[in-house]
Amino acid sequence: MSGPILLFGGTGMVGHNVRDLAERRDLEIVAPGRGEVDLLDAAAVAATVGSVAPSIVIHAAGRVGGIAANMRAPVAFLNENWEMGRNILMAAREAGVSRLINLGSSCMYPKDAPHVLREDDILTGQLEPTNEAYAIAKIAVQRLAAYIGAEDPRFQYKTLIPCNLYGRYDAFDPSRSHLAAAAIEKLHLAKMTGAETVDIWGDGTVRREFLFAGDLADAILMAVEKFETLPAVTNIGAGTDHTVNDYYAAAAAAVGYTGGFRHDLTKPVGMRQKLMDVTRAAAWGWRARTPLADGLAETYAYYLKARGEPASAAR
Repeated sequence: MSGPILLFGGTGMVGHNVRDLAERRDLEIVAPGRGEVDLLDAAAVAATVGSVAPSIVIHAAGRVGGIAANMRAPVAFLNENWEMGRNILMAAREAGVSRLINLGSSCMYPKDAPHVLREDDILTGQLEPTNEAYAIAKIAVQRLAAYIGAEDPRFQYKTLIPCNLYGRYDAFDPSRSHLAAAAIEKLHLAKMTGAETVDIWGDGTVRREFLFAGDLADAILMAVEKFETLPAVTNIGAGTDHTVNDYYAAAAAAVGYTGGFRHDLTKPVGMRQKLMDVTRAAAWGWRARTPLADGLAETYAYYLKARGEPASAAR
């Protein structure tokens, strides 16, 4: 590569995992933090891309959160994610950067797809209302990436679509986190306080697919290495899903929580199933490697370390 990898979103969960893996692989990567560049400021983003002169740009930035956070602030989720994506893609094009990897989201898919979610399903049906704003922004950025290449084939701006994530550097606050991280926080606090039950939103039968963030980092850096063979849009998922009840049971085993559960049927639960087809990724040569139990154990160890609690708390 003639220049470094420029990573936007390097302080988030995905970005941290990409930086860690890039360091282990001795790859040159530049990852400006929030204090160095405001991604909502188009001029600031353009100046950063121009000064770094990267060989490839990775767009892993965004405002993210679970159902509660998305329902609480749809304007911010739509506006900020669109502005970040637009600013990054347009700055890369203006600077003549020919290669870019954009991260989408499984929220981009229709809520009532009759089968596992395939890349060609985007824009074929109604979105899930609980995270519609976020999904619209991510779809718009993916389409902008496609349009840039359609207008000028010198620019190959490709999109990876990960499923839900968990792992090191996750946000564990249940008011804004996704299922796996929220479960770890709730179960740990219940174990520490001796609570007899932990609440689960809904009846726990909806199905979700979660990927260890370290596996996504591996896919992203493989995309950097094998960019020419990477399809324009590619799902990056675990290839299997579980019920919410299953995730809580697995997280309870990792945390060491032995109490029970209570289902709150008044809470929203989102799509009944959201499993992605990973056939395209497998044909390209990538697959997830981290079993759920191992990933949750590593995530809980990180959670304890981040809270300053001894590793013995895991037992």
